[in-house]
Amino acid sequence: MKTFEMKTVIHFGDNALERLKVIPYKRVLIITDPFVVQSKMIDLITAPLKSAGIEYDIFHNVVPDAPVDKIAEGVKKFLQFQPEVIVAVGGGSAIDSSKAIREFATKINDYGKVGLIAIPTTSGTGSEVTSFAVVNDPEAKVKYPLVSDSLTADEAILDAELVKSVPPAITADTGMDVFTHALESYVSTEHNEFSSALAEKSIEICGVFLLRAYLDGNDMHARQKMHVASCLAGLSFNTAGLGITHSMAHQLGAMFHIPHGRANAMLLPHIVEFNANINKHSKSQKEYLPAVKRYSNIAHILGLSNYNKVMSVRSLVNWIQFMQKEMNIPLTIQEIGTITPDAYFAAIDKMADAALADTCTANNPRVPTKEDIIKIYTKLWSF
Repeated sequence: MKTFEMKTVIHFGDNALERLKVIPYKRVLIITDPFVVQSKMIDLITAPLKSAGIEYDIFHNVVPDAPVDKIAEGVKKFLQFQPEVIVAVGGGSAIDSSKAIREFATKINDYGKVGLIAIPTTSGTGSEVTSFAVVNDPEAKVKYPLVSDSLTADEAILDAELVKSVPPAITADTGMDVFTHALESYVSTEHNEFSSALAEKSIEICGVFLLRAYLDGNDMHARQKMHVASCLAGLSFNTAGLGITHSMAHQLGAMFHIPHGRANAMLLPHIVEFNANINKHSKSQKEYLPAVKRYSNIAHILGLSNYNKVMSVRSLVNWIQFMQKEMNIPLTIQEIGTITPDAYFAAIDKMADAALADTCTANNPRVPTKEDIIKIYTKLWSF
């Protein structure tokens, strides 16, 4: 038996933030990052709370990659203020930090139930609807994916007003993160009809609106569409899981601080080729790995060549690389320009071990060996 569950209530569209006026809580802890406060974006959150007479406090020490020391600070703040609900405002790091803070704080002295409302300010992680969080131990240079139903937010508020000021580079990184979530969940060994339908719609939206949002940040229609696509992809991978693109990207982020969406985008063409296992002689094959048909479906959704399955997979790889080039995402580690070959190649063995142990690896459509992972990391240095 399989189960598909959507725990999170989603509020979206124009004026979605008005929901904050009628939430059933009287003490709110807002968890966010310094930029949201400095840019006055926080006023969009606090104004409806004030008008409803809801008491709130703000913890704004969230930093990228959710390091464990900042989560400990957040737990301390939580226990001092004793909120009824956490309102998480920000990108994946802010929402993941909020999940971890609630999870750890409520286990102290059997605190009781505390709500979680997630309000994303980037269209990327889908964290507002998933039971996943990723926390980082900077000293050990390891990222730990947490997976538990108790991490899932009770409500998500998707308001494109919060993403219109996101700069093009972050729009590109987060947008490719959305696409990777949808694509990996679509080919995952745990995919089902519900997750596939959500992933297909997310992929379709990315194909039409990602480049538009990148080229014109004031295109609010494209912004809203990508915000929804991010959520759809999150709902999809929350039930179907992901794959080794994410397993390997987690290590690149932990070791070299490459933004997560960018690491995904850089790895994705190589992973599609690995999972499909097609080569220049494969036209004569009678049977292909299961992922080939799934990738072929994605190529069809994107309006790419589907002369045959092999050509479809190749056109998908080419499309991903086209999007990278159009949005100035590096194709190789060497292109980044800040990582030395010695440092990179010295880290590959450790990264490969960590990627194999990563929870995302279990649902990859082709089972990788350590040698496979090392080969992909090596290819990623330069073409």
